[in-house]
Amino acid sequence: MKRKNPFLTAGYEGPETFCDRERETAELIASIENGRNTTLIAPRRYGKTGLIKNTLSKLSPEFDKVYIDIYATESLADFVKLFAEECVASLETTREKIITALGRFFSSLRPTISPQNDGSVKWSFDIAENMAKDSLSATFDFLRERERPVVIAIDEFQQVRNYPEGRVEALLRSYIQFLPNVRFIFAGSAMHMMSEMFVMPRGAFYNSTDILSLDVINRNIYQSFAKKFFEDDELSFSEESFQYLYDRFSGVTWYIQAVMNRIWQTGNGLRSNKDVDSAIDTLIGNSNLVFMDLFRSQSEASMAVLKAVAKSGCVAAPTGKEFLNTYSLGAASTVASVVSNLLQKELLYKTADGIIVYDKLFAQWLK
Repeated sequence: MKRKNPFLTAGYEGPETFCDRERETAELIASIENGRNTTLIAPRRYGKTGLIKNTLSKLSPEFDKVYIDIYATESLADFVKLFAEECVASLETTREKIITALGRFFSSLRPTISPQNDGSVKWSFDIAENMAKDSLSATFDFLRERERPVVIAIDEFQQVRNYPEGRVEALLRSYIQFLPNVRFIFAGSAMHMMSEMFVMPRGAFYNSTDILSLDVINRNIYQSFAKKFFEDDELSFSEESFQYLYDRFSGVTWYIQAVMNRIWQTGNGLRSNKDVDSAIDTLIGNSNLVFMDLFRSQSEASMAVLKAVAKSGCVAAPTGKEFLNTYSLGAASTVASVVSNLLQKELLYKTADGIIVYDKLFAQWLK
């Protein structure tokens, strides 16, 4: 029987297929066990969600655990609905306990029961927009009365800043600070928004959490992790070609995993740079129509800036004369406006070294 592909591009299946992050996992566990909340900041595709789930899997069984991804939520009502559903589903283990909790805490929520194929039931809630704050208060009352310690990880937390109600983070802080038995991990990928909430003095959560920033995995550790799977199956593994792949995507986890996943599926091993190039070409080819549509939906000025940034790799001074003249981009004021717009759309991303194209496959396509 063919071995399951160990290079995951989604989900978490245990420590065997999770590369490194030992220091970060230990820091998160130490914060939780010592009563501190943590803010985890990393761009998308760095393995942030995997790190959270790896941490939760290694926590002591004395902790109850809740994981919530709020990226798709668009309002406070959406957040409360998802927050209540996941808390009840994760923390109450029997139908009788759920019904009791609904009666005691969630009178403002309308529950729906959906039978599952395995005989269990799934609970979901409906909520009126004008009852969102009451329902949020009820959810925190539910958490406050838990006897066992609880860890709640909220992924893509910066999304609360986009809700039309405004200042939702301040509302959440007003409840969270009075939950002594609940620890939170606030994870986000929009660095400037997360910083405004947790790092800047004006932020609602200023100075209230540990801050953990996620960098790329060390290249040699990543190479050893990948090499072991190939050697265990007696497949060739070129260390030079893995380093070539690592550099192509600046060590960012998801892209390396996606390429290695496709190399693994061939059953031929990693023999040369051609294997890497072939897998990358497949990934780009599969997204060609999507990238073309995305590119053509931009203004001419935006298309020119995207191509120029992709060709440069990283631009420290996007309004500097050298960059503007090299790619004939026109006035600095126009480019500054375009860059701001593309950053807001998350087509560009601001790193410590400069501006890059956020999606590294899209950057390869643009080149």
